[in-house]
Amino acid sequence: MNVLIVFAHPERHSLNGALLDVAVAELAAQGHEVRVSDLYAMHWKAAVDKDDFPALSSDGPLKVWKASHDGFAADALTPDVKAEQEKLLWADMVILQFPLWWFAMPAILKGWVDRVYASGFAYGVGEHSDRRWGDRYGEGVMAGKRAMLMVTAGGWPEHYSDRGINGPIDDLLFPINHGILFYPGFTVLPPFVAYRVDRMDEPKFTILADQVRERMKTLETIAPIPYRKQNDGDYQIPTMELLPELAPPGARGFEVHLAPERD
Repeated sequence: MNVLIVFAHPERHSLNGALLDVAVAELAAQGHEVRVSDLYAMHWKAAVDKDDFPALSSDGPLKVWKASHDGFAADALTPDVKAEQEKLLWADMVILQFPLWWFAMPAILKGWVDRVYASGFAYGVGEHSDRRWGDRYGEGVMAGKRAMLMVTAGGWPEHYSDRGINGPIDDLLFPINHGILFYPGFTVLPPFVAYRVDRMDEPKFTILADQVRERMKTLETIAPIPYRKQNDGDYQIPTMELLPELAPPGARGFEVHLAPERD
């Protein structure tokens, strides 16, 4: 299996860096081929601007989706973006690894998504009609590939529980799991989350490292998050609202997009 890890932490000699080493070593021991995009080490450019689209007229307005679409279609995106797109096409499994900062991913990783997920590559693909609304949410270029988040958080697991003050971790990560991974077609695995990482001593790290190794061993077998596919008949087109009879009584928000029958 080809595994791409997109690593977003500014300090390589950190807990995240140590967990990356553990994951890479375990994957290699299993015979997988691993590539790492270390965004800070690469000095990844996070902000989208006109420099991303060399073929764009310098005096014209920037419509990112159109410039992205035209640049991708003409093979005229910047070399750094094209290199990351090639890695995504090469990978069978993609892991986004990052610390949870202000309830989201670091800006550099969001910038990787903004620039690499070009129109025509990760979105804006497929037929748009009264029967389909494009190839997305379970379909698309990344269909058949698996993906997962590996996240560190300073708070306690109770802080991210259903009644925790920070909100359920699955809700906080929904925009990434569902909107960034499932949208272009990835089969999304449950996230691996490490809590209370600022209080990690050597015995606790040993336990955590073993948990990372175990997760790396199960990437091909662990059951994915059972998100509903857009074009399987669960949603009304073109409003893309879940059919009323499919939502459990009282269910609302993110949970309605899970299909319990697929557990």
